[in-house]
Amino acid sequence: MAAHPFVIVPSLAAIAVAYSQSGLIADQVLPRVPVSTEVFRYLNYGSADAFQAPDTTVGRKSAPNQIDWAAAEKTDQVQDQALDTPVPNADIVAWERAHEAGPGFVSAANPLERATALVMQSVLNRREYRAANLVFNNASYGANNKVALAGTSQWSDFANSDPLTAILTSFDGMLMRPNIGVLGRATATKLRTHPKICKAVFGYNTDAGVVPLKALADLLELEDLYVGDAWINTAAPGQQASMTRAWGKHAAFLCRNKQADTRAGVTFGVTAQYGPRIGGTIQDPDIGARGGVRVRSGESVKELVTAGDLGYFFQNAVN
Repeated sequence: MAAHPFVIVPSLAAIAVAYSQSGLIADQVLPRVPVSTEVFRYLNYGSADAFQAPDTTVGRKSAPNQIDWAAAEKTDQVQDQALDTPVPNADIVAWERAHEAGPGFVSAANPLERATALVMQSVLNRREYRAANLVFNNASYGANNKVALAGTSQWSDFANSDPLTAILTSFDGMLMRPNIGVLGRATATKLRTHPKICKAVFGYNTDAGVVPLKALADLLELEDLYVGDAWINTAAPGQQASMTRAWGKHAAFLCRNKQADTRAGVTFGVTAQYGPRIGGTIQDPDIGARGGVRVRSGESVKELVTAGDLGYFFQNAVN
């Protein structure tokens, strides 16, 4: 057996790097930042010292008072995230022969390139699921920065709930006003059709209408509103598919600082990434009658909450 059976294939690695599946929001909610080693340190920020107001007066010959941020340095490690898929040699040979015969004979994509894209799609689906479970998680927020809605307070109760007041009031209590919102698809639909939201945007009493997402973001004075559309199959392999939204019926409003990384800058959360995505092959004699290759694609990342006080979470925003 070769010492390094996994062979990085530049063309496949390029596909893995370039691949971007539509409808996924993890990269916008928890932006990727590079780390130089697999084990890395990052700063987790508290709130006390960020808003202190010490004496700034300086005498003519004295030194200014010194302050420091109460950031706790933590150690973490990226996790390798990768998948394989088998490609029989027969498929590869058939494509190569068609390719050699000329453009008119090639009816399908290169099977190795197609496999790389499909594997990367599944890797990114899983990343979306991890990001959703971190952002839509009570444990990611400070004690005063979360609420579980139930009954008439849920925004799906058009007669009794007041989502606009609830959201804006939560902003007023935060140390830093959020600049992005994250909504599950069901939550977005109920918010955009809620009579009180429609009235606030359209300016008249209404129980029917759909508020554009951009108008809702403007109403809440947010830079962006992201809606999680991704579906995840939670069934065990071989079982009937059980489809559920990766982003559930919740809402989160976050402070996102695009300039922040693991060493500087305050932001709700980031994704530490070590190195580029990978794409390559491993010879496998046990695929089909003529053997084949396993195509592997993946990345090394870790999703992090670095300042839980810079977000507000509405659990079970709709029923």
